[in-house]
Amino acid sequence: MGYEGVAVCVPVTIPYSRYSLRSAHWFCGRALAALLQQAGIPKDQVDGFCISSFTLAPDTAVGLTQHLGISPRWLDHIPMGGASGAVALRRAARAVQTGDAEIVACIAGDTNHVDSFRKTIASFSQFANDAVYPYGSGGPNASFAFLTDHYMRQYGARREDFAKLCIAQRDNAMQFPHALMKRPLRLHDYLDARPIADPLCLFDCVMPCAGAEAFLVMTQDRARSLDLPFVTILSTIERHNAYPDDPIQIRGGWAMDVDGFYDHAGIGPEDMDFVEAYDDYPVICFMQIEDLGFCGKGEAPEFVRRHDLTTAGDFPFNTSGGQLSVGQAGAAGGSLGLVEAIRQLTDRCLGAAVTNARHGLISCFGMINYDRGLCSSAAILRREGG
Repeated sequence: MGYEGVAVCVPVTIPYSRYSLRSAHWFCGRALAALLQQAGIPKDQVDGFCISSFTLAPDTAVGLTQHLGISPRWLDHIPMGGASGAVALRRAARAVQTGDAEIVACIAGDTNHVDSFRKTIASFSQFANDAVYPYGSGGPNASFAFLTDHYMRQYGARREDFAKLCIAQRDNAMQFPHALMKRPLRLHDYLDARPIADPLCLFDCVMPCAGAEAFLVMTQDRARSLDLPFVTILSTIERHNAYPDDPIQIRGGWAMDVDGFYDHAGIGPEDMDFVEAYDDYPVICFMQIEDLGFCGKGEAPEFVRRHDLTTAGDFPFNTSGGQLSVGQAGAAGGSLGLVEAIRQLTDRCLGAAVTNARHGLISCFGMINYDRGLCSSAAILRREGG
């Protein structure tokens, strides 16, 4: 079944802060207020609500409904971190298609108090509690250092290859107003940066921050009646705990579903005008480029060497700068690329626009345990009338 009749619209970003004393509830509330203001609708017309956040505790989505004063008849809480954006999109779209909700607000947001990141990773999962954190290896840096080291040994990737991706994304971020990192990044800056967890250095690692991302899902008829520019959905996928027998993660769930993903869309990777991929560390970008069919397994280093990843290049990648330059506002990192894709395809760019973009691919990844991430998702969006 396709996504006929569904519109995705009203891309919202609540500006990021490195640290904030405000709660996740505040950032999510600001996002809802911005959605309502930009859509020109009252709060009681939002009858579907989807939330992703790490720092709502002790609340979940239902507690947030009281805090925000909404009464949805369709409610979802997606605790999948960086994979949540495309998962929220596909579930909200089905809710609209079946009539379970008419307008769904999809919001992802988190705060970042001093020391809150350490507290989050200290209780991130039972696996972390039992087998990782007690040994002083809490958090994703060590996990992605492990994956990066293996990938480099297995496929011959060089630090210069990862540098090219990080530098291109920083170039993209220079025009994006919400990016927290606004100094140009040069090769010598990347190579000479202080080590974090071998082989990762400073500019390989995402910076936690506070903020929110949001969008609305509704019928195309409703979007037209509200005079809202919108995009349509061609295909989505989600997969969890893919390839559990792989001793070390070198692929994600995208690889299991990639053929059906493009078959459902009726187009292929060669038709994508830009890609927005989850990018807390460069190695996961390389895996997504491979698993989503842009090149073979292990060929991403050479692919990156051959292509220009800037917004004006031949393979526009993370056109707002991605998390590596914008920052990672907790679970909002899983919606950063999706919100940027909506902007690109509705001519609402805050930064540089991809010329004549018709199709955009969004890829998401989340919930890293020691040796792998458990959740992956993706979506292909199309410009209305494209």
